Amino acid sequence: MKDLMRWETHAHTAEGSDCSSAPAAEMAKNCKAAGYDGIFITDHFYHGNTAVPRELPWSEWVERFSLGYHHAKEVGDTIGLQVCFGWEYSWNGNDFLTYGLSPEWLLAHPETTTLPPYEYLKLVREAGGCIVHAHPFRQEWYVQCIRLVPELVDAVEVYNGGNREESYNRRAEWYAESFGLPKVSGSDTHWSEVFTGGILTRMPMVTAADYKKVIEAGGICGIVRCGEDCLF
Repeated sequence: MKDLMRWETHAHTAEGSDCSSAPAAEMAKNCKAAGYDGIFITDHFYHGNTAVPRELPWSEWVERFSLGYHHAKEVGDTIGLQVCFGWEYSWNGNDFLTYGLSPEWLLAHPETTTLPPYEYLKLVREAGGCIVHAHPFRQEWYVQCIRLVPELVDAVEVYNGGNREESYNRRAEWYAESFGLPKVSGSDTHWSEVFTGGILTRMPMVTAADYKKVIEAGGICGIVRCGEDCLF
């Protein structure tokens, strides 16, 4: 499988996520050591468990929110790990991973903090971004209700390393298959040494925008599940 690229798609750093204990630089080093070619930093956005004070001016908020990505990329550039920017948008406990847009785009769109959720999802996709429904069937105290929006997502996370029950992953797989949505995977790691998920592709991925191209082209040829590579 040497021709496959292995990407971590769901990772939280201490810089951007209040629930993470992983400094971004350490996460990048360990991700490379675990056999990955790339990683998306997807810290909790404004509505979620962000580590950045919401009372900051928007420009400063975005700057600080992006630190996990920048710190990871500094290391990644020296060790041969591709590092891309993303974030996890929350809606009453329903989480949507956002890819393909830059910190500069986020800076120019402060309305992302006030738009109704459906409008947010539409805005991201119209701007060329990509939405993945993360752990759609997770049941926890903070999940007020489960909402499925198959018409507004590009893929479904059918394996999430943070799910405490495998049944949540099986239901997510049913969801993806029921609506013909691509299947992806992510570790949802909050610790720098834990990597159990990810995607496998033979298509080149260099920038965050490449992920959408891979999904739309059917270029995901497998996922990482419980740390093991599983080809479709």
